[in-house]
Formats: sequence, C-alpha cells, structure tokens
Amino acid sequence: MSTITPLKDLQTLVSLCKRRGFVFQSSEIYGGLNSCWDYGPLGADFKFNVKMSWWKTMTRRPDIVGLDAAILMHPMVWKASGHIDGFTDPLCDCRACKTRFRQDQAPQKNGKTICPNCGSTEVTEPRNFNLMFKTFMGPVEDAAAVVYLRPETAQGIFVNYENVLTSMRKKIPFGIAQIGKSFRNEITPGNFTFRTREFEQMEMQYFVKPGTDMEWFEKWKETRLAHYSRLGFKPSSLRFHQHGPKELAHYARAAFDVQYEFPFGWQELEGIHNRSDFDLTQHSKFSGKKLEYFDEQTKERFVPYVIETAVGCDRLCLAILCNAFEEEKLASAGGEGDGDSRVVLRLKPFLAPVQVACLPLSKKPDLQETAFKIRQDLSEEFRVDYDETASIGKRYRRQDEIGTPLCLTVDFESLNDKKVTVRHRDTMTQDRVEMSRLSEYVREKLRSF
Repeated sequence: MSTITPLKDLQTLVSLCKRRGFVFQSSEIYGGLNSCWDYGPLGADFKFNVKMSWWKTMTRRPDIVGLDAAILMHPMVWKASGHIDGFTDPLCDCRACKTRFRQDQAPQKNGKTICPNCGSTEVTEPRNFNLMFKTFMGPVEDAAAVVYLRPETAQGIFVNYENVLTSMRKKIPFGIAQIGKSFRNEITPGNFTFRTREFEQMEMQYFVKPGTDMEWFEKWKETRLAHYSRLGFKPSSLRFHQHGPKELAHYARAAFDVQYEFPFGWQELEGIHNRSDFDLTQHSKFSGKKLEYFDEQTKERFVPYVIETAVGCDRLCLAILCNAFEEEKLASAGGEGDGDSRVVLRLKPFLAPVQVACLPLSKKPDLQETAFKIRQDLSEEFRVDYDETASIGKRYRRQDEIGTPLCLTVDFESLNDKKVTVRHRDTMTQDRVEMSRLSEYVREKLRSF
C-alpha cells in the first residue's frame, strides 16, 4: 500500500506555490513588500474558482442578492460603525530591541510586560493605533479630504440596505452578499497568506425580524459548515469556536468562528455573528435616514437584526491548499512510479485551476496536432492545459502538483484506434476512451470526485 503524509510544514507549501505559479511575493524583484502577495496564473484561476463557489452558494438562493460596493466611502460611515474611534490595537514598543507588538499577545511577569522578541522589560506603556489605512481624496491633503481604505466589506452592504430592499422588492428575511478587497494595517501579519494587510472578503449579511435572529443564527451555522464539506474538508479538521464575554463585540448577541487546523495551529476561517440591529441603527442615527422595515401583513415597523457570515478568501484558499496537499510514497508493486514518491493536490475539480491536461506522448507532429485539437474541443466546457515538455512521467507529476484531476495522453495507437489514455490523479489508474465521447466521459468523471 502507498503511504500518505499530509502537509506538516507551511514552508513546503510556500515553495510549491511559487514553483507552480500559485502565489508570488509582491514586488519580489525589489526585495518584496512584507505581507503582500501576488496570485500567479494558476493561483488567480484557483482563487477565482473559490470565490465563484462561494458566490454561487449564496446568490443562487432566492433570498440572497449580490452587491459590489466601492472601496472608498464617506468618512461618516466609519464614524457610525465605530471604526474611527474603536478599531485599534494596544501596542507597546521595546526600548531595547525597538520591536513593536500587541500588549495582549506579550507575556507578563510581576505586573510587567515582557518583550516577546528579546525578553526585555524595558517596554513603553501601550498606545492605541488605528488599523485603518488613511488617504486623501482630491488634490489637497487636509483633514477635510481624509478618506479611508475600507477595513471590511460589511458597511457597504449596510449603507445600501434600503436601496436593495426597494429596487429588488425584497421581503424579510433576505440577504446581501459581496466579495471585495479590504485593508487593515496589521501590526503582526504572517503565516504566508493567512494574515495580510490587503485581503479579499466574502461576506453575507442576512436581515431578519427581531425575535427570529437566534433561530437564523443556528441555521446559518449549519449551512456554512455544509459548504466546507463540499469543498473537501474532513469534519475532524474543522471546529466551532464560540466567542466568550471578552471576545464578543459590544454589538453582538452571539458569535462563532469556523476554525481550521493549519500546520501552525487552529485558526479562524469564517465568522458567523448575530450583529443585532446595531449597524442599521447606527447608520440611521448618523445619516438621519430611517432604515426600518415595514411588514405589509402585520403592519409592523422594525429595524432588522443581522446575521453575518464573513469569510477571508485568502485564508480559505490557503486552508484548501493545506487540506489538499499530500505526499504519497508509492508502493513497490510494479505500477506507476514504483517505489517513488509524489506530491499531489487533491483539489475538488470545481476548484482546480486545471481540470484536464492534454499530453502528446512525444513531439511527433501527428500526436501534437491530435492532442491540441482535443484541447481546443474540451476547452469549450472545461479548464484545459496542454503540455508536451519532458517525459510523460514528469508531466504526470507536474499535473499532480497543481491538482489536475484527469490527464489525457495521445499515443501512437491513438492515431489508429481513435482512443486516448485517461489517467486519474487520485488513483493513478488508466482508462482507454474513444475520442468521440471524451466530453461525456470527462463530465461524468469530474462529477464523481
């Protein structure tokens, strides 16, 4: 039997991501920019697939619509939401080594804060630093021109609540989903793409009648967990973490995190929150606009409560790659790669950047032409790669590393029998399939993963 080893070291995945074109260090030729990453050709496709999986899950429901709000918003939005006054971290500076760190993440001894870098107790008193990036709108840099890069996508949904309600003729309960960039001046980013200063969020705010909020909160916990199962996560790799009294935001009635066990420990992937009526009440107060809902049947007016599901797209992409990564020591049984080892990403086909690879056995023109014709035909429906470089064994390994479910090999027999060899990523078994029915075959096999 083969021996399978899951990912143990994040650096192994970082290396694969650069080598295979998933993720690159931003501005690498200039030495890089700390905690900023660029998604390469395969990474861009993979991330897009992750986003579309979430988007379809949300917006194919009749009770949820989509939104794409601007990154720059009126400064009063952030005053109303509490970000200007309260979106801060208490930071200390070590006088000895000049390191800056969060006080709540530093060890304490005899009432003194200890520098986590050098162990010195020569540490300043904590000062609050706002995590929002500030910029200026217009040609003059003065207080009147200050705007912020949004630290979350949620507020764009709240300020458009009435617009969506009216234009789409929605009735409570209903939700608004959005995917977009957010920016936070994190003091301690790290762990590859897990915590970055520029990141993408996938958030959905679900508006409900007060009194039904906890029922909907529990329903959304179940719904979101089911989505992770569809993405290929095992139940043992996920858990719920309930926010205790010290973690719970002042406006929240309840909050749970979906956590995944990364190589560096259990960490949050998604937050599911009962935000009460805080957001709409605040924006109503600061804007002077009534953000109520009128129920035609009961003739009631009320400010809706909100159930939020908020996913970090970059974190989810990282978790999916960690979850899919395996190193397999192949058994000595006379099969492919006998006694060798391979790295494989066992991605679900709807997430894989490449679903099918077309491989001519050699660079003989007849084989190249046939394989490329198959690639063109299949690309109408599937994400297809064409590769003719190196031995067929090395090409299989290359496709394993990027998570390609199926490889189609055009060999010398193919020119006569009009069949190709289909090699399966997970089992390495092979089928001989007629070219005329390849689309049907591929469609069926990708559904069965």
